[in-house]
Amino acid sequence: MMAAVRASECAARVVLLEKNHVPGVKLLMTGKERCNITHFETDIRSFAAVFGKNGKFLLSALSRFGMKETIDFFHKHNLNTKIEQDGRIFPESDRAKDVQALFLRLMKENNVTLLTGCRIKDIPCRQSAIEEIILDTNGVKAEKYLICTGGLSYPQTGSTGDGYSWAKQMGHTIIRPGPALTPVAVKEKWVRELEGLSLNNVRISIYQNNKKQDERLGEALFTGIGMSGPIILDMSKSIGKLLAAGQAELFIDFIPDMDFHALDERILRDLQKYNNRSIKNILSELLPNKLVPVILELAKIDPGGKGSSITKDERKRLRLLSKQFPLTIKNLSGFDKAIITTGGIALKEIDPKTMRSRIINNLYFAGEILDLDGPTGGYNLQVCWSTGYIAGESAVSCI
Repeated sequence: MMAAVRASECAARVVLLEKNHVPGVKLLMTGKERCNITHFETDIRSFAAVFGKNGKFLLSALSRFGMKETIDFFHKHNLNTKIEQDGRIFPESDRAKDVQALFLRLMKENNVTLLTGCRIKDIPCRQSAIEEIILDTNGVKAEKYLICTGGLSYPQTGSTGDGYSWAKQMGHTIIRPGPALTPVAVKEKWVRELEGLSLNNVRISIYQNNKKQDERLGEALFTGIGMSGPIILDMSKSIGKLLAAGQAELFIDFIPDMDFHALDERILRDLQKYNNRSIKNILSELLPNKLVPVILELAKIDPGGKGSSITKDERKRLRLLSKQFPLTIKNLSGFDKAIITTGGIALKEIDPKTMRSRIINNLYFAGEILDLDGPTGGYNLQVCWSTGYIAGESAVSCI
């Protein structure tokens, strides 16, 4: 949609072929239906760095249509934004459908021809150029073509990897796609007792072969089969790589602002202060209520026992479970739960200044189909805005 709007602004006649009944279906799901438009960052190099070694590919696009230009774009078209404490930027309305509506309006105002319910059968090429796009009942011919069909995540939105097949058929290399920013399933069955429990300011570490491999501080969430939330989603890529090599474990520190000694003193102080209360009620002042029964069961402590009856060994087990709560990773959720896709069109085969294919002369790419994946927080949508804008502009030579 961004590419279509920009190309039409540059006086091109634009046709957008859409598989669904309306474009932007996946956009409606982003940011828990609030649409995390971008991330507040003034330095494009720092922004690109979160994408790892592939981030350098974005520098040219970000320098021409980066975070500031994106925000200005939305403000210009009467969609105000707000910055939250963690740097995430959302529409003031907190409604993803307002972002979708903006693009639908702009496409209409710029006379973009929108064809919905399209099923592409073939994209024949000749002499390193696309000849036409063949649909079920007719064909579409153009001077330039742009593929921005997304990846494989949330296939129910239409992202079923069609673009990979077309690009491969044209000679492009596809870096093996995989689910990214995805929840984690664990082996412990009792985790379902914690489903829905949100955790703020916790530290989660990943271990393999008794060695710490990754660690994050922030928010997380228990699901019926494991964990999700920003920390887990951002670590899912490294978790996937570790699982390919063997077993891995998660350890949660529910109270990261206290070391073991300080926590022991706090527990001891509470036990003495409320010595006639049950341990279950005493711990509810330190840990989330939903978590307390699970920790007490794992620590083999009677939840109805009085504070005065807790032994030194029981206190030690409480301390350990509060700081190093163990979970055994079973697997990552698949594409149906992944927010984005890792892998995609090899970046070496695309001109970063124009998004044009280095193999097919009249072909451009934009968005999630590229081999780019970043953390949560608006980074991946910024890739869509930047690459889409540059591709739409470059295809019409409107610079």
